[in-house]
Amino acid sequence: MPATREVPRFDPVRVRGGHRSGRLVRHRRRAVAAGLAVTATAFVAAGPRESDGARGHPRARPPAQTAPVSGEHPAHTRRTAGSVTAPVRIADAATVRLLRPGDRVDVIAAEGPVPGGEARVVARGARVTKVPEPLEGAGDSGALVVLSVPRATAARLAGASATGRLAVTLW
Repeated sequence: MPATREVPRFDPVRVRGGHRSGRLVRHRRRAVAAGLAVTATAFVAAGPRESDGARGHPRARPPAQTAPVSGEHPAHTRRTAGSVTAPVRIADAATVRLLRPGDRVDVIAAEGPVPGGEARVVARGARVTKVPEPLEGAGDSGALVVLSVPRATAARLAGASATGRLAVTLW
């Protein structure tokens, strides 16, 4: 180990300009604030206008809407573009009571009068738009539900309901 030595005395080191660092920090904060203000102004000026629509998204027509039925909330009447509303009679009225507007269902058609006959899916992911109240004295004729489906699917639903019984499965 080297021998210890005494540190020589020397005058303190002085930096020219004295308190420049404080002034620089103050000016930096002002510069950053001014830059943020200019950037915000530029974003507002270049932002979308009412006629432009949202940036980065293609312009789309608003979804087609049906007229609200009395007592029905307007949000429950929305349909997707290219779809139609199709009233469908489901064989099991108790199943229909489980449905609410906005639910997604698959519609299954059972062909022939014999239980255990051939069954096929007629509509996949159909949106329930309305569940009308059952009529008094309707008996065992099932229950009505209104679905929003593509036009071709509506035709298949109409054909399947004419030749067999329809059931739904909830998503």
